[in-house]
Amino acid sequence: MNQEIERVKVLIIGSGPAGYTAAIYASRAGLSPVLYTGAQPGGQLTITNDVENYPGYPDGVVGPQMMEDFRKQAERFGTQVRYGVVTAVDLGTRPFRATVDDSKSLIADTIIISTGASAKWLGIESETRLNGKGVSACAVCDGFFFRGKEVAIVGGGDTACEEASYLANICKKVYMLVRRDELRASQIMQKRVMNNPKIEILWNHETEEILGEEEVTGVRVKSNRSGEEKVLAVEAFFVAIGHQPNTSIFEGLVDMDANGYIQTVPGTTRTNIPGVFACGDAQDHEYRQAVTAAGTGCMAALDAERFLSAEE
Repeated sequence: MNQEIERVKVLIIGSGPAGYTAAIYASRAGLSPVLYTGAQPGGQLTITNDVENYPGYPDGVVGPQMMEDFRKQAERFGTQVRYGVVTAVDLGTRPFRATVDDSKSLIADTIIISTGASAKWLGIESETRLNGKGVSACAVCDGFFFRGKEVAIVGGGDTACEEASYLANICKKVYMLVRRDELRASQIMQKRVMNNPKIEILWNHETEEILGEEEVTGVRVKSNRSGEEKVLAVEAFFVAIGHQPNTSIFEGLVDMDANGYIQTVPGTTRTNIPGVFACGDAQDHEYRQAVTAAGTGCMAALDAERFLSAEE
């Protein structure tokens, strides 16, 4: 006998600030949302030690605790938070079909995509070991903790230049490690870093190892021209080599830009497929903050609610 496939009004895929905020609004609207956490419940914030720029936490909060608070609030209003990964979706007809952990199927009247993005890392052991202890992929999030200190940043694109400029405003000195003999960034951003006396660009340099036991004490770099190594005495190491949106399961199904970020109708969270909404870092390569993700999560829930109301 065929088991009846579960049907939900709102399926939320992903569990960072965007997903949990969407869940809070959708559950308060009586839509009984089901949220699947994905492989990293809580998203990027679970590897963020101190969050000091989210309103309402005057003393700051550790990322995992903050996501725990979001989850509890969503559950309080009736969200079903489930641990599992949505591994496939069929958006060809409504209601939509989703597969969880390659096995369980369910159908959904609306889908809110909040799968986030992941920072690209260099892939060295010391980077993983010291992540959150001076190693960071977000200067805007963590630069404040190193004001007045010497820091290093790796990358050569617009994001790296933007973050280096941001750090130069608050840090004593910024070493910028660039693999090649030129920057990939736009001319205006290149000028900005090259004309900043606090930023020293080390051309043709690669990171060998980040130094320190409990926290970052320096970084060993190597010239890929001469092979010469040297140690920079820095207290923080920022990686700015890009982000990868976690959107591969939606490829070919919803409109995306060249980098895989889901495209939404400006001022909304609507995608090109009616009934499918996207929020948070999966569709935002510009701001990438917890507070902006939460804001678009709220928008997605309201968009989904209006969409369902219009149908009734």
